[in-house]
Amino acid sequence: MSGSIVSPELRAKVRGLMTPIAVGLGQLGLSPNALTVIGFLIAVVAAIAAGLQAWLAAGLLVIFGGVFDLFDGALARATNRVSKVGGFMDSTFDRWGEGVVYVGIAAGGQAAGVDPVAILSAAAMASAFMVSYTRAKAESLGYVPGSGMANVGLAPREIRLVILTVGLIWSGLAGVSASGPGGAVLEAALVLIAVLATITTIQRIAATLRQAQADNG
Repeated sequence: MSGSIVSPELRAKVRGLMTPIAVGLGQLGLSPNALTVIGFLIAVVAAIAAGLQAWLAAGLLVIFGGVFDLFDGALARATNRVSKVGGFMDSTFDRWGEGVVYVGIAAGGQAAGVDPVAILSAAAMASAFMVSYTRAKAESLGYVPGSGMANVGLAPREIRLVILTVGLIWSGLAGVSASGPGGAVLEAALVLIAVLATITTIQRIAATLRQAQADNG
């Protein structure tokens, strides 16, 4: 049904690995919401690095921020502090952070004289946001309840972050310029994100329509 590359079993396994680290951060006095905000700030620093054309640093920060983002939920579950407010904060700052990174990439691409990077970054951001929106809207209307929608589609956030990280790190090593290969690699990564995110959006729309038809008998 889901067509997702990231299975629920893999998600559970990764969350289990993150729990001891998250609990350790909690023992330092950090709350789940504090970890959420720190993860967002990492994304902001990644965006600044991209805007300054420090592509390698941006890529490393993006993947570090993606891993760090797992800690807030893991800590909330481990300490029985799961709440609607925490879920709202996590989802909101995740989307905000992802958007900020794409803005930084667009700025860096324009500064490097590689205009397609700026355009494709905007396209990737729009497509990625539609993935999140379809999930949020469907769940708010009672379709695919629980975490079901998170398992629908080829390119959930984890996949997009991996693709983006590979593109940024490769570009950092190769160099991004109007004539260099790094720009083409980053462009390819952004195109892949945009295409896969669009497919994921369609998959989530289809999943919602299937449930709506089932509910209507």
